[in-house]
Amino acid sequence: MKNIFEKAVTDEVIQRIENLTTDTQPNWGKMNVGQMLAHCSVTYDYIYDPQHQATKAKGLKKFLLKTLIKKGVCGEKPYPKNGRTAPQFLITDEKDFEKEKSKLIGYIKQTQAEGADSFEGKESHSFGVLTKVEWNNMFYKHLDHHLTQFGV
Repeated sequence: MKNIFEKAVTDEVIQRIENLTTDTQPNWGKMNVGQMLAHCSVTYDYIYDPQHQATKAKGLKKFLLKTLIKKGVCGEKPYPKNGRTAPQFLITDEKDFEKEKSKLIGYIKQTQAEGADSFEGKESHSFGVLTKVEWNNMFYKHLDHHLTQFGV
């Protein structure tokens, strides 16, 4: 899997995002391009937005996420097309394309600048403590999946 913490990979992902337009249509799925960008930012919202950080999974929910979902999200196996998503990641309202694009690119740049080592042993909102490899897989795989969905 490509390493999103490497500047060249970050630049490649950002270029793919820059190739999107408000008219870009998905190859599968229900989201439009603005919704997809907002959807991709949710992962980063849970890291960088204090409002989202306050809603960490706890108890049985966290146990189930770590036991049943973590491997699929943080492993190297690609996501299937039209897979189910967690309710907090569902984006159904209209989004401002340019605003969402700028927000996501900012998050990607911030994460790359912080570097992989800052994520080693960092606790995720849903899955508990993750390695930098698991963080990378989660970040890159999710972005790649949705950028591929939109043909870039």
